Amino acid sequence: MGTRVPDRRGELLESRIVTNAQTPRHIVWDWNGTLLDDNDAVVAAVNAVCTAFDRDHIDLDEWRSMFSRPLLQCYERLLRRSLSAEDWARIDVLYHEAYRNLLHTCGLATGVPDVLRDWVAAGRSQSLLSMWFHDELVPLVTELGLHELFDRIDGLRDDVGGGSKAEHLVRHLEAQQLDARDVVLIGDVLDDAHAAEQAGTRCVLLTTGVMSRSALERSGFPVVDSIPEALAVLDDDLAA
Repeated sequence: MGTRVPDRRGELLESRIVTNAQTPRHIVWDWNGTLLDDNDAVVAAVNAVCTAFDRDHIDLDEWRSMFSRPLLQCYERLLRRSLSAEDWARIDVLYHEAYRNLLHTCGLATGVPDVLRDWVAAGRSQSLLSMWFHDELVPLVTELGLHELFDRIDGLRDDVGGGSKAEHLVRHLEAQQLDARDVVLIGDVLDDAHAAEQAGTRCVLLTTGVMSRSALERSGFPVVDSIPEALAVLDDDLAA
C-alpha cells in the first residue's frame, strides 16, 4: 500500500487528442528531476562512483547523453566495464551516500508548488510516483510542505533501485482506482514514457532532468522545458 496524504510511440500530440475522447484530470508526477531540481546532486553522486572506479569525472551534458534504464547497463557504459553483482551493490551505496549528503542543497523546480495548488484548486487530482526510496521520499515531501497536495505518494520499496517504472505505475493507478485514460504522467526520462505506454496513460516529458531533449523527443510524447509549460499543454488538451 502507498502513503495516503491531506504501442503508440512516435505519434504526435494532436493524434493522441483525437483518438482519446477523455482528457487528463489526474496527474501522476515524477519526483527527481521533475518536481525536485536535483541535477547538481545527481552529477556529484555519479562522479563519486567515477572516482571509486578510476573513471574521469563527467558533467551534466555527458550524463544526459548516456543515461538510460536499466541503470546497470548505463553504469557499464559509463565505467567502460562489465559489472558484477558486488560492483552494482557497491555503486548503489556510493551513489546514494553521496546523493543523500547533497539532498539538502536541492530545491523545487520552477513553478512548484504554485502549479500543484492551482491544479487542485481547479478540481483536479494528482499523485506522486517516484523511484526514490519510499521511506525517505515521504518525509522529504512532507518537510517541503507538498504532501497535502497529493492523493497518494508511492516510492520505491526495494532495497536497490534501477529497474523500470512501468509496473509501479500500473499498481499506483490500481490503488487509486483511476482510469488510465483520465491520467497523464509528467516526468523527465524515457522510462516515464515507457511506463505511460504500458499503463495506457498520457505523458508529458520535461527537459529539466537527466535526459537530453533529442532523446526525449524520440518517445513521440510532448516535450517541454518547464512544469508551467507542461500544465499549459494539459490546459490546451482540456480546452480541445
